[in-house]
Amino acid sequence: MRVLISGASGLIGTEVAKQLREGGHEPLRLVRRAAVAADEVFWNPEKLELDPQVLNTVDAVVNLAGATTGKIPWTAAYKKEIVASRLNSTKTLVEAMKAATNKPKVFVSGSAAGFYGEAGDQLLDENAPKGTGFLSDLAAEWEQQALQAPTGVRVVLVRTTMVMSRKLGALGRLLPLLRLGVGGALGSGKQWWAWISLPDEARAIIHLINNSDAVGPYNLTAPEPATCGQIIDGLAKALHRPAWFKVPAFALRLLLGEVSDEILLCSQKMTADRLLATGFEFEHPTLQQACDWVVAK
Repeated sequence: MRVLISGASGLIGTEVAKQLREGGHEPLRLVRRAAVAADEVFWNPEKLELDPQVLNTVDAVVNLAGATTGKIPWTAAYKKEIVASRLNSTKTLVEAMKAATNKPKVFVSGSAAGFYGEAGDQLLDENAPKGTGFLSDLAAEWEQQALQAPTGVRVVLVRTTMVMSRKLGALGRLLPLLRLGVGGALGSGKQWWAWISLPDEARAIIHLINNSDAVGPYNLTAPEPATCGQIIDGLAKALHRPAWFKVPAFALRLLLGEVSDEILLCSQKMTADRLLATGFEFEHPTLQQACDWVVAK
């Protein structure tokens, strides 16, 4: 396959491209500067610029572009950037697909667990309703933009959860503290954190490209639910470190504002049943397996 990837320099995009190459496929990376390598394609999503001819040559498009939600604080200006970066990137790809004469077969577009908002202990499958809040509204708009893809292009919406990796991403700031033995649960620690390992995230995306029956939203989450406290305890155990230094919710809110409620204290207990029903097999289905992989040298 030839697969066009936006957000190819990010954590997930880099892993998707790596796994595609290892599988004998050809990833093409969208870049915002002049293309200098054979696997690069120029685009400018801020101006909705992408040569439709590029879409004539690819089998699939993977859309992972977007400003990080991990940058703090969320000022009004940065929140606008978070939204625009996702909607403009998605619209650029959709319009290029519409203009292409030989359209790709499948469009895998990013979304997020934030779609569900604060859900407490409710088990969330893909039929669960949209929640409330900034990230919920963002995910819903992002998905609706992707669904504007032209007839004949299969659209898959990947609702990504916390991606566990060894160096970057959601654990980038937490792991160094845990290695020093000064980490701990956030808030009560009882909130559900949907999670998935980085290799499984990329494998799932490629699996959904290859599965011609896959369409619509899919929770990209491991099949074993875990709370914030369980995840942090699991990582600490794998590191042979204590995890006693809990951070109270009021301190998080004081320090981070709405980010704390939208990301760190928000409870989302997501199910992987729909992904499993496609025949996908996880490399790291349990929290212990994922934690052991994260801390392995």
